[in-house]
Amino acid sequence: MPTKESNIVKRTLDLKKPPVLSAEQKARLDAVASMPDEQIDYSDAPSLPAAVWLKAAAELPHIKQQITLRIDAEVLEFFKHTGKRYQSRINAVLRSYVDAHKAHAK
Repeated sequence: MPTKESNIVKRTLDLKKPPVLSAEQKARLDAVASMPDEQIDYSDAPSLPAAVWLKAAAELPHIKQQITLRIDAEVLEFFKHTGKRYQSRINAVLRSYVDAHKAHAK
C-alpha cells in the first residue's frame, strides 16, 4: 500500500451545487442571519487593518521578474507560515497595493 506524503485532503466546492445542509445547520444559519450586527460575537475573528489594498488579487500576473528584495524578518515569517507559494502571496498583496494607489492617483 502506498504511503501518503501528507494528511492534506483537498475538496472542491461547486457553487452551482451547494452541499445539502442538515435541519440543525439551517436553523443555526437562520438564527445568525436574523440577528442584528451588534449581537454577533466577532471576538474570535482576526483583526484586519483598515487598508484599501487588503484584498489581494485572486489571479496573479503571468509575467514576473526575479529580484533580490529585503523584507522585515517578521513579515517574511508571517508569509512563510501561510504555506507553499508564499512568494506569490507577497506578490499578490503588493499588486493589490499598486492597483489601489493607481486608482487613487487618477
